[in-house]
Amino acid sequence: MAFDPEKDKVLKMWKCEETGLMVTINRYGEGEAKVQIGPRVFTRKDGKESQRKAGRLNIEDLEWFYDIIDEVKEELNQQVSPE
Repeated sequence: MAFDPEKDKVLKMWKCEETGLMVTINRYGEGEAKVQIGPRVFTRKDGKESQRKAGRLNIEDLEWFYDIIDEVKEELNQQVSPE
């Protein structure tokens, strides 16, 4: 079964303004919601926005993620259907 970009949905997104790191909650089709860390978004010299892998997290990334983790967890819990 091939990947279908129309089935890949971003349900919620957070972005660290200092480092460009993004954290999202995604769902593919009818699958379970999952957290994705990355990519990083940055503005190139020509003014266009671009992305790259998140890679390793520095202390600024980690402190920002720590600050939002409860909100991410709460949002993810709301997206999970009760079993």
